[in-house]
Amino acid sequence: MFERPKVGERAILVHIDIDTRTDPDEMQEFNELARSAGATIAGSVNGSRRSPDPRLFVGRGKASEICDLIAAEQAELVIFNHPLSPSQERNLEREFNCRVIDRTGLILDIFAQRARSFEGKLQVELAQLRHLSTRLVRGWTHLERQKGGIGLRGPGETQLETDRRLLNHRIAQIRRRLSKVASQRNQGRKARSKAEIPTVSLVGYTNAGKSTLFNALTDAQVYAKDQLFATLDPTLRRLELPGEGACILADTVGFISHLPHELVAAFKSTLQETSEASLLLHVIDAASPQRAVCVAEVNDVLKQIGADRIPQIEIYNKIDLDGDQPSRVERDESGVVTRVWLSALTGDGLDLLKEVLAEFYHQEHVHKLLQLKPADGRLRARLFELGGVVSEAVSENGGWEMEIELPKVAYDRLLQQESTLESRQAASIRTSRRVADQHDIS
Repeated sequence: MFERPKVGERAILVHIDIDTRTDPDEMQEFNELARSAGATIAGSVNGSRRSPDPRLFVGRGKASEICDLIAAEQAELVIFNHPLSPSQERNLEREFNCRVIDRTGLILDIFAQRARSFEGKLQVELAQLRHLSTRLVRGWTHLERQKGGIGLRGPGETQLETDRRLLNHRIAQIRRRLSKVASQRNQGRKARSKAEIPTVSLVGYTNAGKSTLFNALTDAQVYAKDQLFATLDPTLRRLELPGEGACILADTVGFISHLPHELVAAFKSTLQETSEASLLLHVIDAASPQRAVCVAEVNDVLKQIGADRIPQIEIYNKIDLDGDQPSRVERDESGVVTRVWLSALTGDGLDLLKEVLAEFYHQEHVHKLLQLKPADGRLRARLFELGGVVSEAVSENGGWEMEIELPKVAYDRLLQQESTLESRQAASIRTSRRVADQHDIS
């Protein structure tokens, strides 16, 4: 057995192209991941294979090359930019006589360092325990107690089985705690829904500038730094929109290529803020040459969590790093906003984004004329409670002629509650999405 140091390791990075050629920017991201975890990069080894070796992932010659580099650089850790099986990790550690982790283990370690809230720490621990549950065998083979012989006869349960039982117990305990936190989040979402306050979620690749944009829009003090996974715990703030009331803006964890499935599962309650939002602002690093790949990776994760059908506006951030790109709004053939170009750091284009958000939610309003009878006093009072009355005049029969404007969600709910509302409609002034019809007077 070898010692496992707790801090500051010199690491060898290993990347093998499997029947393909890796883009240099992907290797740069791998290096940034290692630095974010606190590793000192002592060297790197690259290569190519048609398929991974079942035993060592790399070939025998490449393994010898890595061994020589470990000895020359006095490295304490080898990090593979690939998922490794438990047996491959165990065989590689025996071969190199030092610790070996894969890309999943590296990302989990970064998340463990970034977690600050109680929920975030529980989620990271759950993901780590799930990952560890398949890798226990490599650490306990020297404590096997069922081999027979003097001093090796055990009580019927191996040390490995004991650890697995304790591990499963801890996983179940964490799940129960997270379910309580999830119920609290659901209560918050229900309260916001009842108050008709929409939620806008910031999503995007890690280090795209989501937290910087969040701070610029809400004057919050969320931790923002030029590093991968600077934000782990979700933060919600109220954002006032010009002429349209307010919305809730949510800052969420960034995504990355080959995001471990353990993390997606563990962070289900956190990612629910995204899957139940009414609008997604997909923040993209406009200066990144890999932005198309990053966009595809983010959309893939959104599909995994069931958020791929939510309306999305692309926010091209960091235009200050991309030459002379001006802040601007792009629309499709129907006039619907699809992209906003801005710089969260300099503030250029932030006003455009607020106007776009106000326009988006204004499009979801219903604008109608109603003719209420004297017996409709309860409905009239309800409309005033919702703040949807634009103007009112007393009619000849003692009722009221009212012009109302309400969010479509609130109007549809009122339509279900008040059976007489539909029959009192005189005209449709402006429907959702501003679709023009014969009653359009705008």
